[in-house]
Amino acid sequence: MADMEKGVALIVGAGTGLSASLARAFHREGYAIALASRTVAKLEPLCEELGATGYQCDASNRGDVAALFHDVESLPPELDVVVYNPSYRARGPLIELDPGEVEKTLAVTAFGGFLVAQEAAKRMLKRGSGAILFTGASAGVKGYPQSAPFAMGKFALRGLAQSMARELAPQGVHVAHFVIDGGIRSERRPEDPGNPDALLDPDAVAHSYIAIVNQPRSAWSWEIELRPWVEKF
Repeated sequence: MADMEKGVALIVGAGTGLSASLARAFHREGYAIALASRTVAKLEPLCEELGATGYQCDASNRGDVAALFHDVESLPPELDVVVYNPSYRARGPLIELDPGEVEKTLAVTAFGGFLVAQEAAKRMLKRGSGAILFTGASAGVKGYPQSAPFAMGKFALRGLAQSMARELAPQGVHVAHFVIDGGIRSERRPEDPGNPDALLDPDAVAHSYIAIVNQPRSAWSWEIELRPWVEKF
């Protein structure tokens, strides 16, 4: 049962990977958990485990995002933390990329981040508190070959976070961007026993999100970079 002195932690782009670790971490901290995904059925086991509420939402769709925040407002605690975690990528040589897939990559990775952040900020600014967190990638700092759409989306997401942090921090809303520089361990991507800690532990990543949310306002971070030892700087 969540501590009602804390509010709702909404994770947009929820699934079985990092977002599940984030949900469990915020639940342990005493937050009520709300999970949003394009496919809400896949959230049922996690919702049952945490007593969370699941919502169907395409983060790149204005109507879906507006409806999501309207519905989340019906939960007893106030919305206190929003995590933007969706991602989509189109890969391939530049001249062979499908413009439709590029457009979708930008819509999910960046435009959806704007839609969700705007709705969150409207509510948090009214009371002068809250946290908006973005899951980024090293592609938002350096573009890789044959990954132009993903780089475009993640660069835009990082720019959004940086601009928001400078605008909203003086008004009491903590905005932070996480550069995930490396693969995250999962059932589909198990750790190699010969290379321990070569993949990011999703629970360890979630620990860093909690640490950022718990920072005193006098020393807020707007960005943190997380990487396993195998990644080059």
